[in-house]
Amino acid sequence: MIKATYRKSSIGYNPAIRATVESLGFRKLNQTRELPETDAVRGMLAKVDFLVSVEGKPWTPPQRSRYKIWRKRSDKKHARGK
Repeated sequence: MIKATYRKSSIGYNPAIRATVESLGFRKLNQTRELPETDAVRGMLAKVDFLVSVEGKPWTPPQRSRYKIWRKRSDKKHARGK
């Protein structure tokens, strides 16, 4: 049996990722499940390894994008409220 823990929310990810997390049986964050050790389960865990931690393997949360372009707030929108 493989012990897996749901660590990070799947909100904002595509529906395929959300469906994979749901099909593994996770409903709440920090929920731990014992899953059968089959090829299908191992493949699903590999697909969502950035959201789910597996016992015996180190888990690090995903990093934020380093290349995000920060933009200045619009002056037009805020000038209307004066």
